[in-house]
Amino acid sequence: MSALIDGFTDYIFLTIDLADPRKPEVAGRWWLPGMHQAGGETPDWPQGKRYALHHAIIAGDTAYGSWRDGGLTLLDVKDRTQPRLISHRNWSPPFGGGTHTALPLPDRDLLVVLDEAVLDNQEDGEKLIWLFDIREPTNPVSIATFPPPDEAITWRKGRISVRTTCMRTGGELCQLNADFCHVSECRRAGLRYFQPVSPAGDRALVPAAPERMMDTRPGRPR
Repeated sequence: MSALIDGFTDYIFLTIDLADPRKPEVAGRWWLPGMHQAGGETPDWPQGKRYALHHAIIAGDTAYGSWRDGGLTLLDVKDRTQPRLISHRNWSPPFGGGTHTALPLPDRDLLVVLDEAVLDNQEDGEKLIWLFDIREPTNPVSIATFPPPDEAITWRKGRISVRTTCMRTGGELCQLNADFCHVSECRRAGLRYFQPVSPAGDRALVPAAPERMMDTRPGRPR
């Protein structure tokens, strides 16, 4: 789980012992170097960036963590009391960061990673959906990015923000069909159904864009 605890700059990764559900206890923890200020560590990331665990998705004994501007980690959690780093990747800069979700496709040795936009007009940088080859967990390799909505080039206000994938159904990693078609929420561009047919040839099944923007909050772009 992701938790903000004393002594750290932001949210870190925790494993929880639920042997007694009435009294859950921290079993293990892991963080990016520089986050443990109480332990004498000093943040070394660029000013204005946020290194914090959004959440991690567990598949087998691996936790796939999304660290906002801190990128992606693969953690070995076979020993739940001693999470161990397998690999760390960060593409911010030059890209905008905001890594939100890392969804593993274990049967295909692929990992779908989403970056979330929180500001309008790409003020927080370019945010993409990345496809990683994780056959070798110590060396995850980005092999593709999913196509952005075509409408993005014509909109001058608001943002196209990929927020999440279909993550879990009934406790299992979501498999919508044999080709692992994934659902992503693209704010202001409706839903997108992406299908990694082959690692080098992704395609999208695209419904019509919304006829009008749905954000009714005061002061937001219409």
